[in-house]
Amino acid sequence: MPEKSPIPNQAVNSLVNNVPINKETSFLVDKITQWIDGQPLVPEAFNHAVAIGILLCGLLICSTLLYLFFRPLLLSLVSRLVKRTEFSWDNELMGHGVFRWLTHLLPGLFIFLTSPGLFISAPWLAATLHSASSIYIVVTCYFLFDSLLNFLQVVLSQSAAGKRLNLATFTQVAKLLGALVATILTIAILIGKSPLVLLGGLGVFASVFMLVFKDVILGFAAGIQLASNQMLSQGDWLEMPSYNADGDVLEIGLATVKVQNWDKTITTIPTYALISESFKNWRGMSESDGRRIKRSLLIDTNTVKLCSEAMLARFEEVEHISEYLQKKRQEVEMENEKIAASRRSNRVNGRRLTNIGTFRAYIESYLRHHPSINTEMTLIVRQLAPDGRGIPIEIYCFSSNKVWAEYETIQSDIFDHFLAVAQEFDLRIFQEPTGNDLHHLGSTG
Repeated sequence: MPEKSPIPNQAVNSLVNNVPINKETSFLVDKITQWIDGQPLVPEAFNHAVAIGILLCGLLICSTLLYLFFRPLLLSLVSRLVKRTEFSWDNELMGHGVFRWLTHLLPGLFIFLTSPGLFISAPWLAATLHSASSIYIVVTCYFLFDSLLNFLQVVLSQSAAGKRLNLATFTQVAKLLGALVATILTIAILIGKSPLVLLGGLGVFASVFMLVFKDVILGFAAGIQLASNQMLSQGDWLEMPSYNADGDVLEIGLATVKVQNWDKTITTIPTYALISESFKNWRGMSESDGRRIKRSLLIDTNTVKLCSEAMLARFEEVEHISEYLQKKRQEVEMENEKIAASRRSNRVNGRRLTNIGTFRAYIESYLRHHPSINTEMTLIVRQLAPDGRGIPIEIYCFSSNKVWAEYETIQSDIFDHFLAVAQEFDLRIFQEPTGNDLHHLGSTG
């Protein structure tokens, strides 16, 4: 074998490695260098550089094998174990990618742990690999944290307490803080400084930060108030006329709240507007035992009169008020006996039943016997102050069915009945004159 030409090792190593030579080497570097030393194709001055290159290729190949082969194998094993379990929370862990991001750490941790020992003689390469793997681990940990938050949000939202809390706001705040921490750590690794140094310098950028993220900060404060005071939750029926919003809350974010209106359009409301302005939350109705019916019948004042015996006899045939009328007539007769006999002939003296009062009693009895009215809740039939359109008879009760379409049907059926039977009590529902009425008056005049 011909002798290799002597080349100044100091100059070549400085040229190849571009760093001062470190006399310490790892066991593998020594073994590879010895093997290369016997190869005629590699100049002796490049033995160390080639050994470092071979070792670097081996490290990258092992990391690639971990990512391409061992990682899918591990995920497949975990997936089989998850399918065999009886509980469902581990399925959510798998579905949100928690295990997937956890296995992403394998190649990064492998390079992070092995590079300092393998490349002792090339500290610049060891530092580069150590920093790159550190950044990879930080980014992977952030996505792992993100998937864990998504998992917790889904699991907790299925509980009764979680449905009342605004978990989306807390999740987004935690993600924002996690991204901020990950960014600080990444910058600290790149510049080789402690993260505490960067945290100390954040005060300089506080004003810019508050200006750029003004809506996020206001939304964060509003979200905390909404959640802590249980003012609004996802799925609530929100009504906010100032933003033309009337529908179900789809999402409560840091900056905006999405509401799907009943016409299926989407209204976006700034989160802080829910604190600074008023809105109506129909959650109380949804969680109660009934949905309120509050509507009035306008009775023509000219049709109100005292009941005659013939009218009372006819009213007693009505099922819902027959017992009421019998008791009421006995009560009235007892009261009227206290009046002198000479004055009883005048119907103004003493007590008399009226058709509007009897009609009011009928309405109340009808509602109490209606199968769709919750009689355990407030039920009132009252007469309001007369106005220019007649005498309002207000009905205040609660439907046991709270579904919007069915509730409207129940309410309509009830008032259809009352409008139709009012004339049976010699009452007329007030209606403002129409063009046809005026034409009829003109033709008869």
